[in-house]
Formats: sequence, C-alpha cells, structure tokens
Amino acid sequence: MVRPREQNLSQQFERLRSDYAIAKESRFRSRLTGVSPSGSGADYHIRSEGQFLRAIEQARAFDRDNMVIGQGVNRLADNVVQDGFTLDPDTGSPDLDNYLFERWQQWALDPRACHAAERCNWPQIEWLTFRHTIVDGDILNLPLETGQLETVEAHRLRTPRNTSRNVVHGVLINDLGAAREYWVTRLETDPMRPVQRVSDIKPYKAVDEDGFPAAFHVFDPRRFSQTRGVTAFAPIADPAGMHDDIQFATLVKQQVASCYTIFHEMAAGEDEPALPGEGRGAVEDQTLPDGTTRRVAGLAPGMEIFGQPGEKLQGFSPNIPSAEFFQHAMLILSIIAVNLNLPVAVLLLDPTRTNFSGWRGAIDQARQTFKRLQANLIARLHTPVYHWKVRQWMAEDEKLVRLIRAAGSDVQPLRHSWQPPSWQYIEPVKDATGDILQLRTALTSARRLHARRGNGDWQELADEIVEDNAYAIVKAKIKAAEINKQFEDGQPVHWRELISLPTPEGVTIALGPDGETAAERKEETADV
Repeated sequence: MVRPREQNLSQQFERLRSDYAIAKESRFRSRLTGVSPSGSGADYHIRSEGQFLRAIEQARAFDRDNMVIGQGVNRLADNVVQDGFTLDPDTGSPDLDNYLFERWQQWALDPRACHAAERCNWPQIEWLTFRHTIVDGDILNLPLETGQLETVEAHRLRTPRNTSRNVVHGVLINDLGAAREYWVTRLETDPMRPVQRVSDIKPYKAVDEDGFPAAFHVFDPRRFSQTRGVTAFAPIADPAGMHDDIQFATLVKQQVASCYTIFHEMAAGEDEPALPGEGRGAVEDQTLPDGTTRRVAGLAPGMEIFGQPGEKLQGFSPNIPSAEFFQHAMLILSIIAVNLNLPVAVLLLDPTRTNFSGWRGAIDQARQTFKRLQANLIARLHTPVYHWKVRQWMAEDEKLVRLIRAAGSDVQPLRHSWQPPSWQYIEPVKDATGDILQLRTALTSARRLHARRGNGDWQELADEIVEDNAYAIVKAKIKAAEINKQFEDGQPVHWRELISLPTPEGVTIALGPDGETAAERKEETADV
C-alpha cells in the first residue's frame, strides 16, 4: 500500500484554521512576496527609496511620452479644478469679509506675490498641485516669510542614509504616524543619487507653535498608515507600456505595407544585377554560411529585392490593422481611463461608442469621484493656505486689525468656506425641470438642492437674488414714472412692462386698463 506524501504540520494547521479561500494559496492565488509576515502598513510597500523614486520617474515618463495618458491627466485636472475654487470669507462681519476677499484676490492673481519662483498665480498652483498628486503621487507647498509659496516636487523629499530616525522618504513621523518634519534636498540634487548625510537636506516643520500646518503636503491616501502619496499610474504600468508597443508595432506594419516592392527571380547561372543606389534602402554585405557574401538592401519605399538563383519570392498584402486591434486597444484604454477616474469617452473626447444614456451615466459616476478629489484638495491645500495668509495679514495689516476690533468679540477672522467648481447640466432643460419639480413637491429643500448642484450657500444665493430683483424693480419703477410724466395720454406704463421677473409656473400677472395688476385692483376694491 502506497501512503500519500505527508504534509508539513504547520501547513496542515493553516489549512484547517483558514475559512476564507483568499487566505489559501492555489494555482490562481500565488504566494505573496514583499509582505511582512506580521502584517504590513502602507509605508512598508514603498520601503525602498530607490524603487519609490524610479516609480515617480516612470510615471513622469508616461505623462511625457505616452500618447494618451498625459492628455487624460489634463482632462481629469480640468474637470476637478476647472477655473479654480471660489473663496467665501464668513467672519460674521460683511466689511471684514469684503476686505479679506479683496486681499486674497490681490495675492492670488499676482504670480510675484504668491509663488516663490514667480511663475504661477494661485489658479495655476491649484491646477498643477492637483496634477502632481496624480502623476507623482504627492507634492509639498511650503509657506515662506515673504508671503509666497515654494512648491517642492516629490523627488526632493529624501531620507539620508546615515539617519536612524523614523523618516519615510523625507517625512519625519512620530510614534503615532503624525508628520513632524519634511526633509527637503537642494534644488540641484540628482533625484537618482543617494542622499548620504543629514546635512544634505533642510528640515521644515509640519506644524507651527500654534498648531497650524506649517507645510502643505497634498496627496490622496488610500490607507490610514500611508505617509507618502503613490502615483495613480502604479496599477497601469504594464497596460500603458503595452498600449505604446501595440500602437508602434501597428504603425510600423502600416509603413511596411505601404512600401511598393519589386521582386526579381533570377535563373540559375545568371549574375545578380547591381542594386539601386540612394533612395532604395541602405545596402550592406552579409556573409552566408557557405562563406559567400550577399548584398542586401534595407527596407524603404520603392525598394527592389533580388533573390538567390532558384529562390521563389512572393509578396504579401496584410490586413492592417487587424480586426482584433481596435477591440484590444479599447480594452487597454478602458483600463487606463478607469484608473484615472475618467470615462473612456472623456479620455478620448469621443462619445461615439456609447449612447446618450451611457454617456450620462458614466459622467454622473465620474463626478462622484471628482467631488471627493475636490474635497481632499480643499482640506490639504486651500484651507491651510488661507489660514496661513490671514494670520500673516493680521500680523502686518493695521487696517485688517482695526476691522476685526470694530466687528466685536463675536467675529471669527479665520472662518470661511471654499466653493468648488461645479459642472453644467448634461440636459439643461430636463435637469432644471426636475429641480423645479422636486422643490414644488417638497422632495427637497432649496439649500440642499443648491448644495448638490454646487451653486453655493442658499442663504447667500437668496440674498443675491432679492438684491438683484430689488435693484431691477427700483430701476423699472423710476423709469416708468419718467415715461408716464412725459406722456400724459391716459395710457400709463406699468413698471412690470419694463422688466421680466421670474414668476411661479401657472401664475400670470394681468395688467388692468390703468396699468395696475390684479392684486392692486383687489386691494382697491377691498378698501371701498
């Protein structure tokens, strides 16, 4: 009797106590490598600084050279950032709000005031900061005493080899994982050269004495234990390379097929004529196995090929591209698009492969991710930068200090909100009609509806609507009085005839013979 091969006792025990198939190895689930046996934090998987830096440079190469990926990142940034985020100071004092907004605009629109390199204004910093979080994985913005922001790209955050402190690729963290310092190399340091000494870097505090962020580190983490950001291209490195290879190979095949070629068959014993010269392909001599030599012309349009005596040559006419090319190319593009949080139709700017319902459904789902990315950018960049600027202005602007004192003790100088950019209706008439129906049937409130649409705070919007309508009504009444005074012909002009104001559906305003409205006639009758 043949006994089965006995298994290791520990293997048998593991198999018995694991009820989830995902925890067991099989031919479909290979053994994991690079994983700590006791569990791995997010930083464990990027523990090699050399590999981490190579990943950043590979992502930048995709962004530079790939025919699709760079445009996809632009498309994502254009949808998330658009024309920029709108500041709304909410200190409790209208005068203070207006002054802070004006100060912010002056700073934000002047590249010399807001950027250390004097290249970008604030909207451009917003757009490029978000773009870096997608390509590189993260970016650091440092506030300077000059009031400018210094932008530090991901490769400049480094860990010296001679340090034993708890530093994760240039971020010094405490025992709880909170960032305490950012270690930045000099601008001219080679990103692929090891940083040997602590003196080669300059530390920047992560938090100041008052507990406010002193460095604005922007990235999109996927785990609580993640200290540095990882490029969005990490899952699509292979598909991105394959896409470029497929496109290149297809273009080469098309070039080959476009060459017109003449094949010559030579009878045995005849001498091979001289090959054509310039313009018919490079010529080289090849040594054959029997020791003889043969002159061969390289591939070029209009070339001529001479075969060996007795050799049969036959032309070909391939189907380029093949029938499967487009399906496979679209599969790879779809994988790239989904990892960039973009519908493939948006990535390619080509909705012809779907219908309108498919387009709308994809856009609606993509916008959910856009909103999350906007909220992350506000929390990690916009709010800390605004707090830094207001505190800086409070220390040096006497007019701002006077306004704060005049506003009283209830004023909150740092309180504000950021209004992220919203998106246009996909079907304006139908979408607006749906909003009106929800309000009329009490399915939602005005503040919730406008918040969902990204139209800002409803109270502020209502104030603006009332003020605008009041302005229009006053102007119309003044002009109507001027007209009636000029023409005393018994046919007065009512102010409503000079302006069109929104009215609820189903309500009409009828003017009487003297230009009064039905409501005004009803009031007169009641008085009698």
